[in-house]
Amino acid sequence: MSPGVLGFIVVALIGFALYLLIKSMNKQMSKIQVPRESELDDSADGRASDAAGDRAGGTDGVDEAAGADGADDKVVADKKAE
Repeated sequence: MSPGVLGFIVVALIGFALYLLIKSMNKQMSKIQVPRESELDDSADGRASDAAGDRAGGTDGVDEAAGADGADDKVVADKKAE
């Protein structure tokens, strides 16, 4: 085989692999369900009412995310003491 034929075969195989990858990607992308704009507005309203309920109930999302045991506060206090 000459380099021209071998080069063509390599390029053809890469092209075929690219075709299969694009076909697979399109199939995966079609499985993604994008919410409609009206659904986004409804969910944003629901989150706003949930946040208002949390503030009224006295729970603070920041404390829950950082940990209720206060271990992070102790580390900060120790560093300030040094």
